[in-house]
Amino acid sequence: MFLAIDIGNTNVTMGVFDGEKLRCTWRLATDVYKMPDEYAATLLNLMEFQKISVPDINEVAICSTVSPLTGVFVELCQNYLKNDPLVVGPGVKTGIRIRMDNPREVGADRIVNTVAGYKLYGGPTIVVDFGTATTFDTISKEGDYIGGAIAPGPMVAAESLFQRTAALPRIPLVHPQKAIGTNTIAAMQSGIMFGYTGLVEGVVARIEKELGEKATVVATGGYGAIFAKETDIFNVVNLDITLIGLRMVYQMNRT
Repeated sequence: MFLAIDIGNTNVTMGVFDGEKLRCTWRLATDVYKMPDEYAATLLNLMEFQKISVPDINEVAICSTVSPLTGVFVELCQNYLKNDPLVVGPGVKTGIRIRMDNPREVGADRIVNTVAGYKLYGGPTIVVDFGTATTFDTISKEGDYIGGAIAPGPMVAAESLFQRTAALPRIPLVHPQKAIGTNTIAAMQSGIMFGYTGLVEGVVARIEKELGEKATVVATGGYGAIFAKETDIFNVVNLDITLIGLRMVYQMNRT
């Protein structure tokens, strides 16, 4: 079995593939202060619940946007899974050209999103990843990564309102009943949910205008399913695209 580990700023998402089938996924809160043993204890318990034993895991790949945790998970894999994981980064074959001013600036998660986006849906494709940041990864017709856009994530915006104002509460991200909120919570939900929906629609429209054609637009990330319900701009909702991309990159580097 193959274990994919996506270390993000808010969550660590892991998935186990049995052949090509994604058998199960788990999402943990990102904590840079946790030690390898602590993450291992959680992972091993989750595996046991799914009746997956350590010897079942014979392949592992990691992509990380949190540098302090990359080594933590490498150590976890080596000590507890007896496996040297592939860490996506410079020198790893991906099969795509990164047409950026500085290709090393592109996060590993965005690279694997591009790999999976092109292999699954062709090009041009725009992968919109709703996480700590909302990222727009643009893939050309030829399968090149040509850039995109980065905006604060919706929960970052909501938390910022809570932390930086005296009277505004912390709110859940749920569908507002109407745009004109008649209480503080409803007004905040309208501003965040409808505001970010408009942001996504506007950025996608501008990207497609620059491409000169329509693209396949994919929603992913922790809040992808929530926002996909707010607009018809998405052609596909694939919340596992990063894990799928990790498996694809691993297969390219097996030999």
